Amino acid sequence: MRLPVLVSLLISLVAMLPACAPFWLVRAADAVTADCLFFVETEEPVIALTIDDGPDPETTPAILDVLAEHDARATFFLISGRVPGNEAVVERLVDEGHEIGNHFTAEKPASFRLSPDDFERDLLEADAVLSGFGNVRWARPADGIFTGEMVETMERHGYRCALGSVYPFDTLRRSPEPIARWTLRSARPGGVIVLHEGGERGERAAEALDTILPALAERGYRVVTLSELAALDEGR
Repeated sequence: MRLPVLVSLLISLVAMLPACAPFWLVRAADAVTADCLFFVETEEPVIALTIDDGPDPETTPAILDVLAEHDARATFFLISGRVPGNEAVVERLVDEGHEIGNHFTAEKPASFRLSPDDFERDLLEADAVLSGFGNVRWARPADGIFTGEMVETMERHGYRCALGSVYPFDTLRRSPEPIARWTLRSARPGGVIVLHEGGERGERAAEALDTILPALAERGYRVVTLSELAALDEGR
């Protein structure tokens, strides 16, 4: 099924424009690819925060400190190959009420470039590590591109695919200020923010969140995990 791949690529391209990605496009993608979560339709001032590519011994604790200061929760999509040596960091994020997502075993290669068997193997290898810290129900393919077959594989093993609706392209920006501005301009009820951590990216994420979170709170938003956001939809 090629349509989800094309939709995901189109969203990424549109989001790179110097204005907010049009929400009708995200809504259309969500409708076409209902098995992968982009956002939740709600009028409640609730938004999910997701953070990719951890754990990192320096920046994950810094991000956790900011989240704790602003009473916010997040879903951390962890790369299992980065867990060894950082187990205490993962335990801390779980203890503080955050959620683990499966971001596979390594940042590269992109998940959609793997054969179906290799993709399944990568998912399960990461699961074997991450599930040792608690229940893991969300998976985010590396590079955010997926096929119907990939979604079916995730579902077969108890996972739901998750992307997002707010992409500030923090991996490309070298300053936290534009990351914060883009995120706040794009935020809306039921949205899913996608940030990245590790090294300088994680430092920028922590600084940007120190601006984003109080600004969202002033608008009356609660910042929650993916499971908390999804529960609003599941409860209807």
